[in-house]
Amino acid sequence: MESLKAVFFGPDPQTQMRKCNQLIRANTRQLDRDIAQLKALDGKTRQTIVNASKRAQRNPARAKQANLEAKMLARELVRVRRQTTRLTTSRAQLQSVQMQVNEAFAVRKIQGSLQKSTGIMKDVNTLIRLPQLSATMHQLATELVRAGIIEEMVDDAIPNNELLEDEEAEADEEVDKILQEILQGKLSQVDEVKPERPLEEPQQAEEEFEDQEAALAQMRGRLEALKS
Repeated sequence: MESLKAVFFGPDPQTQMRKCNQLIRANTRQLDRDIAQLKALDGKTRQTIVNASKRAQRNPARAKQANLEAKMLARELVRVRRQTTRLTTSRAQLQSVQMQVNEAFAVRKIQGSLQKSTGIMKDVNTLIRLPQLSATMHQLATELVRAGIIEEMVDDAIPNNELLEDEEAEADEEVDKILQEILQGKLSQVDEVKPERPLEEPQQAEEEFEDQEAALAQMRGRLEALKS
């Protein structure tokens, strides 16, 4: 019956609005999950940096290696925080889209007509580029086109894997700020320490370093999974 109505009278506005809101809520939940994972990764990376600094202070002979590891982890933390900022901004854009879509349907109900929104289309264009949201945002775009809220979009104008070079650049200044924030200058102090004695337990230290390398590889994998 609903399909017959759609043929003769067009899609039901209330049904369209519900479907659009369902898709937006699904995307919001996905962003919430990804942001939570990144925040957990942030905390684990911070703790690993602290552990590397402590090892450097306990074993001056390993200070250089531990400090190098801390800086490498800080670079990973730069990426994590940039990605968190991007997803948080995207969530706010998604909430804006939801408000604008509901407002458009409300105006349509009152006035009996619907005007296309360039603002919604701009936000949808931005959000559809996120790998996490690409599939469901395409569905949302299709529903918005059917409802007459936005113009039909061309795939060539929506690159799915676009990443800004500035966001991917590993700025040394950011790394230094993060290390200062977490270690409060302890890293630079350790850099000046001269080895006074050989490493007493090389096997144990090597095992600890391998554990940290494995943890770092796991962190990188999680971040890459979120980005791709």
